Amino acid sequence: MMSRLRKWISSPDGIRKIINVYGPYLGAGVKVTHIAPDYRSASVEMTLRWYNTNYVGTHFGGSLYSMVDPMYMLLLMNRLGKDYIVWDKSASIEFIKPGSGRVSAHFEVTDERLEEIRAATAGGDKYLPAWDVDIVNDKGELVARVNKVLYVRRKRDKGR
Repeated sequence: MMSRLRKWISSPDGIRKIINVYGPYLGAGVKVTHIAPDYRSASVEMTLRWYNTNYVGTHFGGSLYSMVDPMYMLLLMNRLGKDYIVWDKSASIEFIKPGSGRVSAHFEVTDERLEEIRAATAGGDKYLPAWDVDIVNDKGELVARVNKVLYVRRKRDKGR
């Protein structure tokens, strides 16, 4: 029974369900709507509610950022596997227009990007890949753009 539970918890669907009840996401009203079975992509959304608005009645900037915060790290950790260390390194957000209604973001780690990261870290060096993530409203209009930088390195052999 425990092995089935562990397998479910570590599956994309299990992770999606757990994240959706994780305090910061639940409190901000963020919902992970999709994580691909191979961790190639993910999607999140957030509907404007009384508890995630700012002083002027639009999406709170912290909630906009939180909806994208862990996603590239999560996807990359699972695509690269246990031989790699993956951390969020830095981020910045540019607010383009006020967000109202439902906003969403999509994340993708392509095979080409994955191979670039593997090649850059093959010798044990750290690598700092960056992604831009667009947060858009239901009309497809850009609300904010987040730049995420990750820290990636192959784990060192214990024998060295």
